Amino acid sequence: MPMQLKLIRTRKDYRAALAEAERLWDAPARSAQADQLDVLTLLIAHYERAHFAIDDPDPIDFLLHVMEARGLSRKDLEPYLGSRGRVSDILNRVRPLTLDMIRKLSAGLNLPADLLIQPYPVRSDCAELLSA
Repeated sequence: MPMQLKLIRTRKDYRAALAEAERLWDAPARSAQADQLDVLTLLIAHYERAHFAIDDPDPIDFLLHVMEARGLSRKDLEPYLGSRGRVSDILNRVRPLTLDMIRKLSAGLNLPADLLIQPYPVRSDCAELLSA
């Protein structure tokens, strides 16, 4: 017997919805079961956004991940960040990303600017270098 569709309010409801989604997973396209699966996945996603929110990644960690995933070297970032030393300063958190760098990274590497613009820690032991 199919589950009655309703808002997911508790962990018990959530587990039941996941089990029902798994049961319906191979439903034929355009069937009543496929429609039920579509609605159920929306309800599950809504519950997960509210209860299992994932914070945006740290911009430098995100940039390092992109470099690794795409096989990019520090040299590949020079057109977006500046000299080899500047790339090093950014990746080692000595200097923060500037708005111009964020724009270049976003346009040149197709990265979401809203992730890159998030605040992140910069090494406080290097503050005297920046003021010099």
